[in-house]
Amino acid sequence: MKLPYPPNLDTLLEQYSINDVLPFLSQFKATDEKGRYLAWDKFKYVYPKDSEIKWLATKLNRKGLKNALRVGECEFSFCVPDSLQAQLHFIDKATGGNVGTSTLTGLNKSEQDRFLLKSLVMEEAITSAQLEGAVTTRKVAKEMLETARKPKTKGEMMIANNYALMKEAIKLKDEPLSIELILELHRTATHNAIENKAIAGEFRKDDDIFISNNDGNRLYHPPSHTQLKALMTAYCEFANADHSGEKGQFIHPVIKAILLHFLIGYIHPFGDGNGRTARALFYWYMLKSGYWLFEYISISRLLKEAPKQYALSYLYSETDELDLTYFIYYQAHIIKRAINDLERFISEKQKRFNAFMGEIAKFTAKTAIKLNDRRIQILQKAIKEKGYIFTAREICNEYGISENTARSDLKGLFELNLLGQFKTGNSISYIAPSDLIERLQTQ
Repeated sequence: MKLPYPPNLDTLLEQYSINDVLPFLSQFKATDEKGRYLAWDKFKYVYPKDSEIKWLATKLNRKGLKNALRVGECEFSFCVPDSLQAQLHFIDKATGGNVGTSTLTGLNKSEQDRFLLKSLVMEEAITSAQLEGAVTTRKVAKEMLETARKPKTKGEMMIANNYALMKEAIKLKDEPLSIELILELHRTATHNAIENKAIAGEFRKDDDIFISNNDGNRLYHPPSHTQLKALMTAYCEFANADHSGEKGQFIHPVIKAILLHFLIGYIHPFGDGNGRTARALFYWYMLKSGYWLFEYISISRLLKEAPKQYALSYLYSETDELDLTYFIYYQAHIIKRAINDLERFISEKQKRFNAFMGEIAKFTAKTAIKLNDRRIQILQKAIKEKGYIFTAREICNEYGISENTARSDLKGLFELNLLGQFKTGNSISYIAPSDLIERLQTQ
């Protein structure tokens, strides 16, 4: 991957007078006519004729929209053109912002809708680890997380860590950000899953770290380890600052979460696990800002599909005067796609859920037996995954109940002839029958 350096702005300003560039200013705005915030390597192909002076006009228009961002001694900027505002508006409407409701098929924070989304909780943990190189299939990874099985490989350990990391981010969402909290998240992310001499929960202690592409070419050298304490202190101050507009600067919460993501990658405070920690802090801030649906939205799945574009969004920002707008646009695009994917998932899930609850209602009407929510959820999984093996330990871990209560739930469903039962040694397991719908209908 070749570094996408644009022409030097000072050189262009020396080369062209204001009278030269003036005719282009009204046509070449911060974005093109399609609303795209083009980087130089794309811009020069779209506008091959007079590309440099057109680029200068574009850059001057971007300067007019610029928001300055200072973190420690590092100075960045970003702007929010209309096409980005539109994406932010879509995200706010679709995910509820901090009002708790969503345009996604009427979704809200009710127990029923959390039930519909429960199977998505593990998606980000799995794909975030796979993005970092974990070699494990989704099926095996999900089985490990659902049954609380101990990881057998480093890839499984990365996924188990990421699952714990997401739960940690949710638990800590009301806490102010501190270096200690960041180190705690990193320790969780990298426990027994570090690829080099880095130490879990500690900042790097040397500068022997370079960001390279798949060919081994060095793309970026992060700040010195001697600057890390000051930079990360400034990072926490930025995260905790009020950017609601009531006390000065307004930064949209989605943009701020994306900036927190970018800055960890830029500062690179750890010898390993920076990507996992950066994405966890993105989720932490989104949840902190009231975007509850992000507990179920996986950005890593889409980042994993196009890792080169993810890397390029960093490089465009790093090589064009630290203009973070490139990274913000790409992440907003990924978030929008993830929301659209979630909407399709929810629509299908609701259809199946409504049909299933109809069968439960008929069962209750015929037998006068009212099943509790846990037992209903166990049956829903049994219908979805015929032959699935349930254990009391799994149910105990999944619902945060005692093993006795879990055993009672499973035994109760067996006694209603809705689950099969078999014994392995001293333990009893339960199996999802292939004819569960028929069993519900013939009670």
